[in-house]
Formats: sequence, C-alpha cells, structure tokens
Amino acid sequence: MDLTDTIELPSQPDAPQTVPVGAGLSIFDPVFLGIDEFGQPVYLPMIYRNILIGGEPGAGKSSLLNTIVGHAALCPDVRLCLLDGKQVELGLWEDACDVFVGPDIDHAIRTLRRVQTVMDNRYTFLKARKRRKIGPNDLFGQILVACDEIAYFSATAGDEKTQKLFAALLRDIVARGRAVGIIVAAATQRPSSDIIPTSLRDIFAWRFAGRCTTDVSSDIVLGHGWAARGFSSNTIDPNNQGAGLLIAEGGIPALVKAAYMTDADIIRVADYAAWTRRHTRLGTRDERHAARDAA
Repeated sequence: MDLTDTIELPSQPDAPQTVPVGAGLSIFDPVFLGIDEFGQPVYLPMIYRNILIGGEPGAGKSSLLNTIVGHAALCPDVRLCLLDGKQVELGLWEDACDVFVGPDIDHAIRTLRRVQTVMDNRYTFLKARKRRKIGPNDLFGQILVACDEIAYFSATAGDEKTQKLFAALLRDIVARGRAVGIIVAAATQRPSSDIIPTSLRDIFAWRFAGRCTTDVSSDIVLGHGWAARGFSSNTIDPNNQGAGLLIAEGGIPALVKAAYMTDADIIRVADYAAWTRRHTRLGTRDERHAARDAA
C-alpha cells in the first residue's frame, strides 16, 4: 500500500467514504535530519526537546527547519504553529498548519499566549493524575512551534516592550513546554544576547550551528569554548550549504549534513499533509470539541 491508497469505510451519515492513508509517522519517532561525516543517517529525537538553529545567511537554517516541520506535518499527533516574519520560508506549509503567523508581532504574541494557556491546562491535567509528562497514548496531540528568524519578532518588529514580551513568552514555552508535548524549533542568523536573551538561548536542548563567519558566532550557537577546542562552524566551506555542527545537552558537537527539500518537495509533502489532516484530524466535530476542551 502506497501513500496515495485509501481505505473504504462503512457507510455512515455525514462520514467520508474514504480517508487518506497517512505516512505512519509520530513525533515520538526520531526525525531524520541528514547524514554525518561518515555518511551514516542522523536521527534526532524531538519529543521533550527543543532545537535552536543558527548560522550566516545561506547556511541552510531554513532548509533544516523545513525538514523538521515536514516530519511533524506528516504526524497526525502534531499540531503545527508556524511563525515566519518573511512569510515565504515556512509559508508553503500554511495549508497544513493550525496557525500561521506572518510579519505581525501582535499576532505572534497572541499565538504564544494561546500556546502558554494550553501548556498550563495540560500541566493541570497532569497534576490531577499525579503524572509528570504526557505520552503517546494521551488524547491531545503534541504541538510544534516553529519560528523562522527569531530576530524579526525579538529585535525588529514592534517596540521594545512587545519584543521583550515575545522573548519572555517564547522562553516560558521553551522552558516548560517539553513535558507536555510542546516543542520549539527556532532559527536565527546570530543568536546573540541582543537577539535572544541568554536565559532563552541556553535552555535549548539541541543546537545546530551552520556556517558562521567567526568563531565567536559559532560559540554563541554551540556554547562558549567549543571553538577553542577545535569545534567551530567557521571552518565549514561556505559552498557546503546545510552542513553544520550539532550538539546536545552534555554532548560533543558532531558534523552533520542536513537533508534538503526543494520547493517542489515541500509543496508535494505539504499538500499531502494538508489532505490527510483534513480527513483525519481528531475525527468528528464532537471529538474535535472534546479534544479542544481537554487541551
């Protein structure tokens, strides 16, 4: 059975006669990121984690972010919340996502407040059941908050007050969202303290440094001192787009060549994801309302 097959359903009032067969992915499955320097596949566990992607313009940041969004889009257990000040880097996924935020910082803040409310409600749910984290069998789905170019919302759009509010909301979601299935994947050219507060930058579990122009910029992404130990993305060939150093909490940077999706690839996957989500997202209207109330 290929991805375009459908399954016949018994005749029911107001029910579709066929539903598309999904890709069978889950956000609890590791995300295929690319290959390492030895040509071996690299899979990245994203559940209960967040990732910060940095690098100079053209280093492949948005491409890597699209790969992560692509996996999540094909997961029926994930809601997509996409923020993109340029509109075009993540815009091809708009039909498949639940919320799409363009160059509107007020919309971005409202969206993060909604995610924050969902997060608090889920912690209330866990507390009532004497649990610490959600699992794959919980009814409400996970949420991927993907933000391309944080700097637009944290340092460019709006005034200083709204920029600080955006950064504070994002920090709270990164810090507290993991246990309740809220994952943040964010990209920026240079995550210095004037773009991302250090208190936010330092709590990303995964970090990917694409080509950077200086050792200092590389260390800003990976953490202080790695360049002096021989791990600097400044040494990456400028023509080797998508290559970068990946580091996890307590780990050592590893050279990775991120997978690449052309615009045609993204459109094809996004259209398929939108098609499957229209037919399978939380079932009937009553089920959708119940899941919304639970979240």
